[in-house]
Amino acid sequence: MNRILFSSTHNHWATPKYLYEALDKEFHFDMDPCPLYGEHMIDGLTKEWGQCNFVNPPYGRKIGPWIKKGYEEWQKGKTVVFLIASRTDTKWWHDYVMKATEIRFIKGRLRFDGAKNNAPFPFCIVVFRAKVT
Repeated sequence: MNRILFSSTHNHWATPKYLYEALDKEFHFDMDPCPLYGEHMIDGLTKEWGQCNFVNPPYGRKIGPWIKKGYEEWQKGKTVVFLIASRTDTKWWHDYVMKATEIRFIKGRLRFDGAKNNAPFPFCIVVFRAKVT
């Protein structure tokens, strides 16, 4: 399992239902620009996002463009909530995540829906909250 989580052979993990439901209750999402399943599969990197977005992006080397896109959507006045690995040593973390309105570190190790084991690295919720005018 650890080999898979640290490799790029599998980089999509289903958000734990309890976590998504708690965040949705707080934020009232109207879009998931990076859906894992479903008939509404889109290329969220090229589409306009909703007003309040939940994003569990692909992990590994593909995450940087998602973080950048979320930051850009926030600059347009939208709310973007990410579930991401706490990769504080990366360029994208310092270029974008450190500008977020809130970073919530998850205590313990997250277990994704459908996974047999907990993730081998820490996760956080990153909130780019739209400014209220």
